[in-house]
Amino acid sequence: MNGLHESAVFGADEQSEVDVDLLRWVRLARFVLTEERVPADAELSVIFVDEQAITDLNERFLGGTGPTDVLAFPMDDVVLGGRQPDQGGRGPGSPSEPGDPPVVLGDVVVCPQIAERQAGEHGNSAPDELALLVVHGVLHLLNYDHAEERESTAMKRRERELLDRFRLLDS
Repeated sequence: MNGLHESAVFGADEQSEVDVDLLRWVRLARFVLTEERVPADAELSVIFVDEQAITDLNERFLGGTGPTDVLAFPMDDVVLGGRQPDQGGRGPGSPSEPGDPPVVLGDVVVCPQIAERQAGEHGNSAPDELALLVVHGVLHLLNYDHAEERESTAMKRRERELLDRFRLLDS
């Protein structure tokens, strides 16, 4: 992971119920952007919130009911390459001109409380569940989806690939 050409990932821990290794999750989000060949001028935020905050966001912006584990809020309507998500990633992207504003991908909002509860149900540790949610949210910002079975299969496969590679680098 080359520090000179990495996308900017901003992290915030706005909850106090669960200890969160914020720097690790920022590294993971940056790793996903690098692996997906997102241009270096891209930016996103990973924000950890409590159950009430994610419930409010889910209800206000997505028409959902109650809390959820992760939400992705895309910002710019920008296509970051010529490949479709189920084709294994993005093209290299075009270099930006000096002075161009960054491409703001959006925000990934994660609820660690929900992640801890789900971890047992999914047979994961709490950190593994948080890692999955961060990757899942970032992939949503990169136009991955799981509305149809084929998309869901491709997204889950990519999540596993990214998590396996990150674990090797992070150990």
